[in-house]
Amino acid sequence: MTNSLISRIRRNHGLEHATIHVLSEGHKRFSAQGNSDHRGFHLNIYGDITEDEVNAAVDEAYRRLRAGEHHLAVHPNCGTVLVTTAALATLAAQTMLALENWREPRAGRVRPASLANALPGAMLAVVVALIVGRPLGVRLQERYTVDGELGDLRVKSVRPVPPSPVTRLFQLLLTGGNPDLRAKSYFVRTSDG
Repeated sequence: MTNSLISRIRRNHGLEHATIHVLSEGHKRFSAQGNSDHRGFHLNIYGDITEDEVNAAVDEAYRRLRAGEHHLAVHPNCGTVLVTTAALATLAAQTMLALENWREPRAGRVRPASLANALPGAMLAVVVALIVGRPLGVRLQERYTVDGELGDLRVKSVRPVPPSPVTRLFQLLLTGGNPDLRAKSYFVRTSDG
């Protein structure tokens, strides 16, 4: 049961990414953000894209994944990539600070001089982590969080839903508060068989 549930979430996540890829091919001035679960996926669009265009994009994404374009299931701006990169950068900075504290122990306290001494190494380590994090995050995404093989997954419906407070927050972050890039939310419901 658990494997079936995880498989369903991964396939929905792949279809979510494929839908965003298809929308990106036809529209240049928009942002999108989504999240998937076992029921389907929420898709939040920030820009001038109509409900009919979202429906058409879901249909085309589904068709293209079925036709073997599994690369569409992977997206470079996926949360998996962002979390991987952020985790590596955080660990890199913390490691450099710990190394500096180990080099000059001071009764369990972090001294301002230690912070200053650790800064150049921490910055370099963070840059390396940012460079490594993106391709590593994409590989983790491919292997663990998405699946381009839809199996018996079917799209049941695509319907508009009210934008959530989190969607409104992302609107500010992704669009810089541009009022022309309004938030529209959709829920794409899927089922097996």
